[in-house]
Amino acid sequence: MDFVKLLAVITVTMSAVSRVSADDFRDVTCHGMYPHHLQGICVDQQAIYWSFTTTLVKTDRDGKVIHTVPVANHHGDLCHHDGKLYVAVNLGKFNDPDGNADSWIFVYDAGSLKELARHEVQEVFHGAGGIGYRDGHFWVVGGLPDDVQENYVYEYDAGFQFLKKHVLASGHTHLGIQTATFAHERWWFGCYGTPKILLVTDPDFRMLGRYEFDCSLGIEALPDGRLFSAGGRCDKTTGCSGHANMAVPDEVTGLRFPTVKEND
Repeated sequence: MDFVKLLAVITVTMSAVSRVSADDFRDVTCHGMYPHHLQGICVDQQAIYWSFTTTLVKTDRDGKVIHTVPVANHHGDLCHHDGKLYVAVNLGKFNDPDGNADSWIFVYDAGSLKELARHEVQEVFHGAGGIGYRDGHFWVVGGLPDDVQENYVYEYDAGFQFLKKHVLASGHTHLGIQTATFAHERWWFGCYGTPKILLVTDPDFRMLGRYEFDCSLGIEALPDGRLFSAGGRCDKTTGCSGHANMAVPDEVTGLRFPTVKEND
């Protein structure tokens, strides 16, 4: 699907959803300050989930905190599926050419944030940092040494049995891929760098575009066709904050923030 058709579908979907509910997702700031920076976000029908490296936070759609739990360093990007949160966790070294990572997926109950399970994903050689869900499988991304000119996506089945390592002809991105989501029949990957980079691929990880757009702290598909792009700031005195803003696909910039009229 090209961008013109894609934007037409999003416009129709947004219009239909707005007629159903006036209380849809919108730009939001997570209440509170946290010791470490935001790593990723995900949503269900009523709540937003924020991973702040050593703290998991559940808020309502207005950003009001419902639950928080302390977690091991380093909890990265996360996704929601069937009432559970799946978080990419590395307990070892990131971006190490020798692969001294210790990669896991931690599973939490989305209601209570109680830990339910841990799955080893040691195939993620440079450190698990992000995760997405599609068609019954989980897809894990992570770190990258400085001299590697491609990125990797590791595919697992529903029980976290390793299936395949996919290669993205993306060129180098600083420290690999940080965030991931699947929407509109394509993958969206947020990366660090100066400037920050957005990678877009088809379902089989063929490159569709490389853009200067910052969704390195979170990218999530929303029910109305838009996406959440997350950001945040850290202060040595007060701690770290997080926010998420609506974004829509754009042929030139990959994603863009819609105008007030488009949000109405």
